[in-house]
This record gives sequence, structure tokens and C-alpha cells, in this order.
Amino acid sequence: MWTTENRGRYNRSKLRYPSDLTDEEWKLVEPLIPPGKRGGGKRTVIMREVVNGLMYILSTGCQWSAIPKDLPPKSTVYDYFDLWSWDGTLNRVHEVLYVECRERASREASPTAAIIDSQSVKSAEKGGPTIRLAMMPARVRPRRRASSMEEGSIRRVVD
Repeated sequence: MWTTENRGRYNRSKLRYPSDLTDEEWKLVEPLIPPGKRGGGKRTVIMREVVNGLMYILSTGCQWSAIPKDLPPKSTVYDYFDLWSWDGTLNRVHEVLYVECRERASREASPTAAIIDSQSVKSAEKGGPTIRLAMMPARVRPRRRASSMEEGSIRRVVD
């Protein structure tokens, strides 16, 4: 509910970009960011700025090349996004923030009910044979140029 207290809490006008993390938000995320690799040079990038770069991309939907110059380079932000997607860091951050939000709202950490709308049910209706399309690999015949149908033909498969 938009009370005077909540308006102040969600006011982002003092941040550089509305997508930047507040100090309170960064305190939740910082412990979940893995430390730099052992050996080699010391990490020179500021992790909060990398997360701010990711949040900027997510909130604006802009292209990687359109990241503002005062955030880390697009290659740095993308490389950390790629690494954190692969090693599960983003999933851990999501899980911790999800649980924190539910607990702050005085709810159990995991929901106990789900809603299935009519569109979800329609996609799983039963009746009649299911027809699915399957990509078949091209047949290769030596010393003959393949026709367009053989290069990647689609077959109907009936279950």
C-alpha cells in the first residue's frame, strides 16, 4: 500500500539510475557474490557496479552495447552475467531475495498454493492423437547435391 512511509522507502530519485541498488539492497546481495579466483591478479572491477549494470539491462531492456559509460564495460558485465548464470549465482540471489520478500510480507518462505489459469489447462488438454513436428537430419548421398527438402526436412510424428 502506498503510505507516506512506503513512498519514502521506494523512492529512487537519489540514485544515479532507478535500477541501481540501494545500500540496503546491496547488503542482501553482496554476500551471495562469489569471491575472486585464487591466484592471478586481484579483481579490479567493483562488483556492485557489475550488478548495477545487470540491473540496468534488465530494467531498461536495452542492448548490451547501450550500457552507459559510467557503468563497467559491456564485456565485463556480460562475462559476469554468463559466469553467474553458469555457476548458479543468479539462481541463489533470486532464491534469497524471493524468500526475504515473502518473509517481510509475513508469509511463509515457500508458497503453499498455485493457480492454474485456463490457458495453462488448454495447452495440456487430452483427446485425439498428439501430432508433433520433429526435425530430421539430412540424408547425405555421396557425389550428389542435396535437394532443399533433404537438407533439413520436417516429418510429422503421430503419438
